[in-house]
Amino acid sequence: MRPHHYRIIVSGRLGRFTREVFEDLCVEYDGTNTGLTGELDQAALYGVLNRILAFGLELVALNRLDDELKRSPDALARSEGLEPQLSDP
Repeated sequence: MRPHHYRIIVSGRLGRFTREVFEDLCVEYDGTNTGLTGELDQAALYGVLNRILAFGLELVALNRLDDELKRSPDALARSEGLEPQLSDP
């Protein structure tokens, strides 16, 4: 199966360590939730879902974006009113 672009939303804001666990994804905040966006094949998608489960995070939403992410993840985040994740000072 070919990879697709996915947006996964979990409840809460991820701390530094948990963000590092998802370093293969674009992490952005949406109020009290955190969005995880990236290109994943089926095995990688299940891997991300397993990490969410392992860290006790609450899954809020999972969407396959396909063509929407032909733009950069930061542009998509801004279009959705999200804050792109920047490194900690």
